[in-house]
Amino acid sequence: MDAGLLTIGEFARAARLSPKALRLYDELGLLTPARVDPFNGYRRYAPAQLERARLVAWLRRLGMPLARIREVGELDPGAAAAAVAAYWEQVESDTAARRDLAAFLVDQLIRKDTVMTNSSLLMRSAALSDRGLVRPVNQDAVYAGTRLLAVADGHGAGGGAAATAAIAELAVLESPMPGRQAEPADEAWGDPVAALEEAGRRAHRAAAAAGDGPDGGTDDGTGSTLTALLRYGAGLALLHIGDSRAYVLRDSGLFRITQDHSVVQSLIDEGRLTPEEVPSHPQRALLLRTLGGGPEFAPDLQLLQARPGERYLLCTDGLSGVVAAAAIREVLTAAAGPEEAVARLVAPARRAGAPDNVSCVVADVLAGE
Repeated sequence: MDAGLLTIGEFARAARLSPKALRLYDELGLLTPARVDPFNGYRRYAPAQLERARLVAWLRRLGMPLARIREVGELDPGAAAAAVAAYWEQVESDTAARRDLAAFLVDQLIRKDTVMTNSSLLMRSAALSDRGLVRPVNQDAVYAGTRLLAVADGHGAGGGAAATAAIAELAVLESPMPGRQAEPADEAWGDPVAALEEAGRRAHRAAAAAGDGPDGGTDDGTGSTLTALLRYGAGLALLHIGDSRAYVLRDSGLFRITQDHSVVQSLIDEGRLTPEEVPSHPQRALLLRTLGGGPEFAPDLQLLQARPGERYLLCTDGLSGVVAAAAIREVLTAAAGPEEAVARLVAPARRAGAPDNVSCVVADVLAGE
């Protein structure tokens, strides 16, 4: 019965795989033995299976996830070749993105180790929010001040109220402190990240309250994203939750400084989805973290080192999901000031159909007096 079949050891040597790897591929359905002895469990393979085994080994050397290898293995040769080419294109794109992120992180670390010549910074900012061409109402909210920048994208029946309430809770960071007529000095705020986090907690509660109905019930679908920057001395405190985004334009390029808290982003991180597949994915709108969407408040928080000449962009996915990053970079580079930038960013989203509300905040960092 086993005539012509190879033992797992013989097959492993011929395929240049380890028996351990073959057992794993069997468990995952990638490479099922031709026969498994019902009494002792010994695996035996047909010589014709060597081609598939070598393909699996090559794809693993490329770094392809096992789940994706299974999909490629089920395709005919032409479609499999196209799938491998698409995967490698994604790898190169991801490598370029990681290279840019590495450059950004190196720059940030160098700045933290360098004595800043400017003890404080100023910001000139502008905001624009557009309903778009499809949605019946605008559920986005924006804020552009001299100290605070923020965007929020509401969802659910009370999404507009949730976004507006969240921004209102953060806006107190822009206002003079009680008993003062002018903007407070940086040292008056203590820890800027802690101050922004506490304001974010209030925003979380406010967004949750926006889903409370008049009969005491709760609209579980109501919530909001929130991305905000708080100027502090020579730094910017960042708070981020959801899939709105923050970018910075520096001499070395445009960098995204936030990570989407979404289902599709998690699939991209796992190698199960390409960025190009996101617009057509059925779960593209599902968020893993949001304001008001549950009892847990889990934002990303960090302190960035800023310098004069930089330009920051905060936007909802109505912009980033429609306008390519290269086009965003081109507009931010060419615009004379924040007011021109926000107008020129919304325009291409509308030309592309603007299926969602489109909102953005742009701020230029200036040297303080």
